[in-house]
Amino acid sequence: MTRLMQMLLLISLSVGAINTYAEENATEQLENVHYTRIVVDENGDSHFSSGEIPMALGSYAQPEPKLGLSKTYAASTATLFSAPPGYFGDWHTAIRKQFLFHLSGTSEIVVSDGETRRFGPGDIVLVEDTTGKGHTARSVGDEDILILAVPFVVDEQIK
Repeated sequence: MTRLMQMLLLISLSVGAINTYAEENATEQLENVHYTRIVVDENGDSHFSSGEIPMALGSYAQPEPKLGLSKTYAASTATLFSAPPGYFGDWHTAIRKQFLFHLSGTSEIVVSDGETRRFGPGDIVLVEDTTGKGHTARSVGDEDILILAVPFVVDEQIK
């Protein structure tokens, strides 16, 4: 399964209603979905780290063939946002804990410890730095960036 297919599947599972049938019928363990986290430490500094969501082969809709499923996470809303080439967002914190699914373009994020990373189509970032010094974000290249932001209703121990 390609990274983009995994991302689109995770988006549909994140925003949709809880599908307990799918979760109860997940069987064979698959490769986990990997993502980047932006976390804040006790001093208010932000850092990058890694996270993953377990995937298992299971039934999502009958009589369709089995596919890779995560557990279902409750989400309150989903927002698409875009930024043109040359966009720069100076130091800021995340407005809430949320997944950012990069759909097009390239963004560059700098965390307060000085590390810089670039994200493009298929990349997933969980922003958790709702306090502290935050991060910067900018559009890189000549293409608009398009991101789907999915916040969570409750903190579901996503790490």
